[in-house]
Amino acid sequence: MSRNNSLPARPSGAFAAQAVLRAPEEDVALAVYREQYAALIAYATRILGDAAQAEDVVQDAWIAASLRAQHGEVREFGAYLRLTVRNLAIDAIRRRDRYGEIAGGGYDAAMDRVADIAPGADDRLAARQELERFHQALERLPERQRLAVEMHRIGNYKLREIAKRLNISVAYAQDLVAKGLAACARFLAEGR
Repeated sequence: MSRNNSLPARPSGAFAAQAVLRAPEEDVALAVYREQYAALIAYATRILGDAAQAEDVVQDAWIAASLRAQHGEVREFGAYLRLTVRNLAIDAIRRRDRYGEIAGGGYDAAMDRVADIAPGADDRLAARQELERFHQALERLPERQRLAVEMHRIGNYKLREIAKRLNISVAYAQDLVAKGLAACARFLAEGR
């Protein structure tokens, strides 16, 4: 039996081939999932570098792919399932990176990126100072407002996503971002 105890043992060999040939679409999808489960976990683990997160991604991929298959939108379920695992794993990496930047871990990396792309020493110094001033402006904001501004401007979250994450209305998320950006602009203008 596979690690996932909610699934019966995977069919193998000739029995698996017969099950795929005779079963309705859902049974075919389940048989393919069981047969490829270990390989999909290994594949996702290579992408993510985390076996536990890989299991979550494979299970999410199974749900998404099987729903599409039920509607007849998938011709080759095995290939579609693997592609879905890949896409969800890449999305997980992007979310993890974005969260690291929003949570404050990306500030130093942002400083380095700004300096690395600037052409000259004077430009690098000016960019660092401007980024430092912006960081100071953000630190002066109330925490919820600061987080909303960081999510919107640094993390590229939509207002709808900010509202959901902060458990507030979209209108209030928009108000937090607008007022936070205005306060940052005033702080930056004072320094000029």
